[in-house]
Amino acid sequence: MASLMDNLVEVLEEENTQYEKLVELSKSKKRAIIKTDVVELEKITEQEQEVSGLLRNLDNRRDAVLKDMADVLGKDFKEMTITKLIGYLGGQPKEQERLSEIRAKILTTGNQMQECNRRNEELLNQALEMVEFDLTLFKSMRQAPETANYNKDACNTGDLLGSSGFDAKQ
Repeated sequence: MASLMDNLVEVLEEENTQYEKLVELSKSKKRAIIKTDVVELEKITEQEQEVSGLLRNLDNRRDAVLKDMADVLGKDFKEMTITKLIGYLGGQPKEQERLSEIRAKILTTGNQMQECNRRNEELLNQALEMVEFDLTLFKSMRQAPETANYNKDACNTGDLLGSSGFDAKQ
Protein backbone atom coordinates (compact mmCIF):
# COMPACT_ATOMS: atom_id res chain seq x y z
CA MET A 1 0.00 0.00 0.00
CA ALA A 2 2.93 2.36 0.73
CA SER A 3 4.27 2.07 -2.82
CA LEU A 4 0.78 2.74 -4.20
CA MET A 5 0.56 5.82 -1.99
CA ASP A 6 3.96 7.03 -3.24
CA ASN A 7 2.87 6.46 -6.85
CA LEU A 8 -0.37 8.36 -6.28
CA VAL A 9 1.36 11.31 -4.65
CA GLU A 10 3.95 11.37 -7.45
CA VAL A 11 1.24 11.40 -10.12
CA LEU A 12 -0.75 14.09 -8.31
CA GLU A 13 2.32 16.29 -7.89
CA GLU A 14 3.13 15.94 -11.59
CA GLU A 15 -0.49 16.79 -12.45
CA ASN A 16 -0.25 19.91 -10.32
CA THR A 17 2.99 20.89 -12.07
CA GLN A 18 1.32 20.54 -15.46
CA TYR A 19 -1.69 22.56 -14.31
CA GLU A 20 0.69 25.28 -13.09
CA LYS A 21 2.21 25.31 -16.59
CA LEU A 22 -1.28 25.80 -18.01
CA VAL A 23 -1.82 28.74 -15.64
CA GLU A 24 1.41 30.35 -16.88
CA LEU A 25 0.38 29.72 -20.49
CA SER A 26 -2.99 31.33 -19.75
CA LYS A 27 -1.22 34.41 -18.43
CA SER A 28 0.91 34.52 -21.57
CA LYS A 29 -2.24 34.10 -23.62
CA LYS A 30 -3.75 37.11 -21.85
CA ARG A 31 -0.80 39.27 -22.90
CA ALA A 32 -1.02 37.95 -26.48
CA ILE A 33 -4.73 38.70 -26.63
CA ILE A 34 -4.18 42.23 -25.40
CA LYS A 35 -1.42 42.75 -27.99
CA THR A 36 -3.54 41.00 -30.66
CA ASP A 37 -0.54 38.83 -31.47
CA VAL A 38 -2.10 35.96 -33.42
CA VAL A 39 1.22 34.20 -34.06
CA GLU A 40 1.96 34.12 -30.33
CA LEU A 41 -1.56 32.84 -29.63
CA GLU A 42 -0.98 29.95 -32.04
CA LYS A 43 2.28 29.04 -30.29
CA ILE A 44 0.60 29.16 -26.88
CA THR A 45 -2.26 26.99 -28.12
CA GLU A 46 0.21 24.37 -29.37
CA GLN A 47 1.95 24.36 -25.99
CA GLU A 48 -1.41 24.03 -24.22
CA GLN A 49 -2.27 21.03 -26.38
CA GLU A 50 1.03 19.36 -25.47
CA VAL A 51 0.38 19.92 -21.75
CA SER A 52 -3.19 18.65 -22.16
CA GLY A 53 -1.83 15.45 -23.70
CA LEU A 54 0.49 14.97 -20.74
CA LEU A 55 -2.42 15.58 -18.36
CA ARG A 56 -4.50 12.92 -20.11
CA ASN A 57 -1.67 10.42 -19.61
CA LEU A 58 -1.31 11.42 -15.96
CA ASP A 59 -5.07 11.10 -15.51
CA ASN A 60 -4.91 7.53 -16.82
CA ARG A 61 -2.00 6.73 -14.49
CA ARG A 62 -3.87 8.24 -11.53
CA ASP A 63 -6.96 6.16 -12.34
CA ALA A 64 -4.83 3.01 -12.54
CA VAL A 65 -3.27 3.70 -9.13
CA LEU A 66 -6.66 4.54 -7.60
CA LYS A 67 -8.08 1.30 -9.03
CA ASP A 68 -5.26 -0.69 -7.42
CA MET A 69 -5.83 1.15 -4.11
CA ALA A 70 -9.56 0.48 -4.30
CA ASP A 71 -8.82 -3.22 -4.80
CA VAL A 72 -6.47 -3.28 -1.80
CA LEU A 73 -8.98 -1.42 0.38
CA GLY A 74 -11.91 -3.50 -0.89
CA LYS A 75 -13.76 -0.43 -2.15
CA ASP A 76 -15.58 0.28 -5.41
CA PHE A 77 -13.30 2.07 -7.89
CA LYS A 78 -16.19 4.02 -9.40
CA GLU A 79 -16.78 5.73 -6.05
CA MET A 80 -13.09 6.23 -5.24
CA THR A 81 -11.99 9.86 -5.02
CA ILE A 82 -9.01 11.50 -3.38
CA THR A 83 -11.29 12.98 -0.71
CA LYS A 84 -12.78 9.55 0.09
CA LEU A 85 -9.33 7.99 0.07
CA ILE A 86 -8.19 10.56 2.64
CA GLY A 87 -11.13 9.46 4.79
CA TYR A 88 -10.26 5.78 4.36
CA LEU A 89 -6.75 6.43 5.67
CA GLY A 90 -7.94 7.35 9.16
CA GLY A 91 -5.29 5.22 10.83
CA GLN A 92 -2.46 6.69 8.79
CA PRO A 93 -2.25 10.42 9.56
CA LYS A 94 1.02 10.90 7.65
CA GLU A 95 -0.48 9.64 4.40
CA GLN A 96 -3.68 11.58 5.04
CA GLU A 97 -1.67 14.77 5.43
CA ARG A 98 0.35 14.15 2.25
CA LEU A 99 -2.79 13.56 0.21
CA SER A 100 -4.59 16.52 1.80
CA GLU A 101 -1.70 18.85 0.95
CA ILE A 102 -1.45 17.81 -2.69
CA ARG A 103 -5.25 17.90 -3.03
CA ALA A 104 -5.27 21.47 -1.68
CA LYS A 105 -2.48 22.45 -4.09
CA ILE A 106 -4.36 21.03 -7.07
CA LEU A 107 -7.58 22.79 -6.03
CA THR A 108 -5.74 26.11 -5.66
CA THR A 109 -4.07 25.71 -9.05
CA GLY A 110 -7.42 24.73 -10.60
CA ASN A 111 -9.06 27.86 -9.20
CA GLN A 112 -6.23 30.02 -10.57
CA MET A 113 -6.64 28.40 -13.96
CA GLN A 114 -10.40 28.91 -13.90
CA GLU A 115 -9.92 32.62 -13.11
CA CYS A 116 -7.36 33.05 -15.92
CA ASN A 117 -9.68 31.31 -18.38
CA ARG A 118 -12.58 33.53 -17.33
CA ARG A 119 -10.49 36.68 -17.87
CA ASN A 120 -9.25 35.44 -21.24
CA GLU A 121 -12.80 34.67 -22.29
CA GLU A 122 -13.84 38.23 -21.39
CA LEU A 123 -10.90 39.66 -23.32
CA LEU A 124 -11.74 37.56 -26.38
CA ASN A 125 -15.38 38.62 -26.23
CA GLN A 126 -14.32 42.27 -26.03
CA ALA A 127 -11.96 41.78 -28.96
CA LEU A 128 -14.78 40.23 -30.99
CA GLU A 129 -17.04 43.17 -30.14
CA MET A 130 -14.34 45.56 -31.36
CA VAL A 131 -13.98 43.65 -34.62
CA GLU A 132 -17.74 43.73 -35.09
CA PHE A 133 -17.77 47.47 -34.39
CA ASP A 134 -14.95 48.05 -36.89
CA LEU A 135 -16.77 46.02 -39.56
CA THR A 136 -19.96 47.98 -39.00
CA LEU A 137 -18.01 51.23 -39.20
CA PHE A 138 -16.33 50.21 -42.47
CA LYS A 139 -19.66 49.13 -43.95
CA SER A 140 -21.25 52.45 -43.04
CA MET A 141 -18.35 54.38 -44.56
CA ARG A 142 -18.92 52.66 -47.91
CA GLN A 143 -22.61 53.50 -47.99
CA ALA A 144 -23.64 56.82 -49.51
CA PRO A 145 -25.69 59.19 -47.38
CA GLU A 146 -29.31 59.87 -48.19
CA THR A 147 -30.29 63.14 -49.82
CA ALA A 148 -32.75 65.53 -48.28
CA ASN A 149 -35.22 65.14 -51.16
CA TYR A 150 -38.88 65.07 -50.29
CA ASN A 151 -41.89 64.03 -52.35
CA LYS A 152 -45.20 65.94 -52.56
CA ASP A 153 -46.42 64.31 -49.32
CA ALA A 154 -43.40 65.75 -47.44
CA CYS A 155 -41.85 62.30 -47.00
CA ASN A 156 -38.17 61.62 -47.55
CA THR A 157 -37.65 59.88 -50.90
CA GLY A 158 -34.62 57.96 -49.63
CA ASP A 159 -32.50 58.87 -52.65
CA LEU A 160 -28.79 58.22 -52.22
CA LEU A 161 -25.98 60.43 -53.38
CA GLY A 162 -23.72 59.02 -56.07
CA SER A 163 -20.46 57.32 -55.23
CA SER A 164 -18.49 60.54 -55.77
CA GLY A 165 -20.61 62.44 -53.30
CA PHE A 166 -21.43 65.20 -55.83
CA ASP A 167 -24.59 65.51 -57.89
CA ALA A 168 -23.37 68.09 -60.42
CA LYS A 169 -23.39 67.71 -64.20
CA GLN A 170 -20.39 68.75 -66.24
